[in-house]
Amino acid sequence: MTAITLNGRPRQVAAEATVVDLVAETVGRPLGPDGAPLDGGRLGVAVAVDAAVVPRSRWRRTPVAEGQSIEIITAVQGG
Repeated sequence: MTAITLNGRPRQVAAEATVVDLVAETVGRPLGPDGAPLDGGRLGVAVAVDAAVVPRSRWRRTPVAEGQSIEIITAVQGG
């Protein structure tokens, strides 16, 4: 297991977890290797690892490492 901070809270994740794995778990939807939802809908999510934005095209290739701080931000309509 790997200890990280996810959205400001301590969290344990599988040692082989990637950003796409965390996003899929957080939003509760299966994602393809490109980070797009398999249901064809829109995702509306941005990810930052240690304050650096990770483009969706790199989610699958970005491993989660011990001690990282990860923010997963979901867009919400309204005001």
